[in-house]
Amino acid sequence: MTDTITIRKAPGKWSVRSGGAILGETTAALELLEGDKDPVIYFPRADIAMAFLDRTDKVTQCEGKGEATHFSIVNKSSVTKNAAWSYENPLDTIAEVKNHLAFYPEDSVKVERI
Repeated sequence: MTDTITIRKAPGKWSVRSGGAILGETTAALELLEGDKDPVIYFPRADIAMAFLDRTDKVTQCEGKGEATHFSIVNKSSVTKNAAWSYENPLDTIAEVKNHLAFYPEDSVKVERI
């Protein structure tokens, strides 16, 4: 049995940074809530500097969401492998996150409300 998934507009303005670079800012972020897990912020791809992201071979499968493709963040000072993911063909239950990216919480990646 999977946890209930709720998706809603994330209030306010959100940013994601890595290696001193701002990868994106948006007021159109989505917040995905799933059971007792921490909320996950999804950024519209249109609001992310995709030139900093390289698709990797990593693919994961989630029963309640579908198949996630992964991306590494590449900038002048570092490479953070498999730092972001995207459900490019999500299950109908989370269709809203199509064309969005989420980022793993790491020391080198900061997602924050500004």
